[in-house]
Formats: sequence, C-alpha cells, structure tokens
Amino acid sequence: MSVISFGQAINTGLRQAMELDDSVFVLGIGADKKSAIFGTTRGLVEQFGPTRVLDTPVSEQGMTALAAGAASADLRPVLVHQRIDFMMYTMDQLINWIAPWRFASGGHARMPVTIRAIIGKGWGQGPQHSKSLYSWFAHIPGLQVVVPGSPADAKGLLLSSIMSDDPTVFMEARSLYSMEEEVPEDPYFIALGSALTRRQGTDVTVVTFGSMMPLALEAADQLLAVGISAEVVDLRSLMPLDIDTVIRSVAKTKRLVVTDGDWRMYGVGAEIVASVCEAMGPDMASRPRRVAWPQSFVPTNQAAEAAFYPQAQDIVSACRSSVEGDGDGRR
Repeated sequence: MSVISFGQAINTGLRQAMELDDSVFVLGIGADKKSAIFGTTRGLVEQFGPTRVLDTPVSEQGMTALAAGAASADLRPVLVHQRIDFMMYTMDQLINWIAPWRFASGGHARMPVTIRAIIGKGWGQGPQHSKSLYSWFAHIPGLQVVVPGSPADAKGLLLSSIMSDDPTVFMEARSLYSMEEEVPEDPYFIALGSALTRRQGTDVTVVTFGSMMPLALEAADQLLAVGISAEVVDLRSLMPLDIDTVIRSVAKTKRLVVTDGDWRMYGVGAEIVASVCEAMGPDMASRPRRVAWPQSFVPTNQAAEAAFYPQAQDIVSACRSSVEGDGDGRR
C-alpha cells in the first residue's frame, strides 16, 4: 500500500493496464506532452513509446472514431477527453455506433473502448468547462458509466473498465485529483455495478458518488454531533447500477437523501428516488430529498462559483429535515 492522489491512481491504473495487455493504448490531446493531461499520462510515452501513447488533433469526432475503429479491431483504446463539455461533439459516434455495436451484431462483436471524461467543479471554469452530464450517458443502452469517488476506487475501477469488452465512459471529477489515500500497489479490479457502503448508519441513507462522496462522509461526521446516524452508500458506477444495495439500506433507515454533482432535474438523483419509491412505497418514514446543483449554469467568478456548488452543510440540512421534519409538518 502507498499513499497516492486520485490523479496518480489514474496514472498507475493506466500504466498497469498497459503492462498487463499489449493491446491497451492511450490517445488524447496532449497525452504525450509535459502537462500529461493533469499528470494522468505522465511517463507513459517514455515507457511505452509513441505508438501506444498518442497525441491527437483538436478533433473530438476524429479521435472518437479512431478509438471506435481500434476497438472493433480488437485493441483496447483509452481515449481521454480533457473536458466533457467538448465530448458532446462525439454524440454521433458514441450513441449511434459505439453504444449499439454489440447489440447490432447480435452479441458477437466487442467494443472494448474506455473514454475518460474529466468533469465538474474546477477553479473558475465557467459554464463551458464544468459540466458533469452523468445522466446523458447512463441513459444510453450499451454504455457503462463509472464515477469513482476515491483514489483506490479510481485505480480498481479503471482497470476493470479497460479490460471490459463493452464501451465505458469513465468520469473523473476534477475536484478530486488532489485527494489522497492508501492504494494497493499491485493491479486489482473492482467489479462494475457494485456499490460500497462507506459508513454504516441507522437513521438516514445518503446515496452519493464521484465528487460528492467526500462531502457525504463529512456530512455524516457532522450529523453524529447532533445524534443522527447516517449510512453512506457510494454508487461508484451508474450503469450498471447497484440499486439493490441502495434499497436494502433504505429498508433499514426508512429515509433517503441523494447527492448528485449535476443539475437536479432529470438527473441521477431523480432515478434513484424513483427506483427506491417504486420498491418501498409507503414504507418510508420521510419523503426523499435531493442535494444537487441549482438549475442554472456555473458562474465564472470563483466567489460566485463557490456559492453555486453544494457543500457538506447542504447534505446535513437535507438529512436533518428528513429525520426531524421540515417545520411544516412534512417528514
């Protein structure tokens, strides 16, 4: 075990995947440059050479089509989009070709491409460089969508994504890149579609993923100080979705708060709430709550940006409202 950052865990996962399988290669704008895509591809071109670590033109459609073609030829490309905002240019390739590839072949063809998408909160990114768009990709049949919330998960989930025979959108929260924890040094694989209960609790279930996960744990600590025991469930992947773990937790606590690092309407939080309510019906002790972004664009000004994003206290407030009531008689 060694203590490394989220960004270093991505780098290590890429390196070990390339060592394990010669068909793995990395491509993206600046993948072989000194900046190395926020350091995540650092040292790879020196170790594996320019045929396996490729810089690409600023052409999101072109690089995605290249990755799809390579995957259809039994290679395992890892394509990096430094900002998910510009990944929208690739929707034709992604939705009309990559996602339905196995379905259209009657299950005979593989599409082992991993698309790393860097998302969300940064440092004054503004509305064109800060989106998350989780629900866009999780909505599409045929795509796996992975959202790690810690360095250890980032490495294990990335290795599983790269070695999968299905296309995966691997979404990395920019705000987590400096987060550090102990990570096993040898290669390991975390199964996609396996949620993790990070904190046991009895009073309220907090469902979280990605950048919101550390905030959920911080909120759970604060809630203990006021006598509320929060169970924290980290989804880790949105498709496949481990809704059974969520339902088992809510069956115990009878209350649900979902954190979603994206816009509230039509989002992942709404899907979790709907699935739990369908399963639990009137057995819940309180109506579900969601903690998410305002239904607006992210301001460019850093001070305004800080006010835009939910904080741990927002999760605390939602949990207290669920347990203690709203003050208007609703629970």
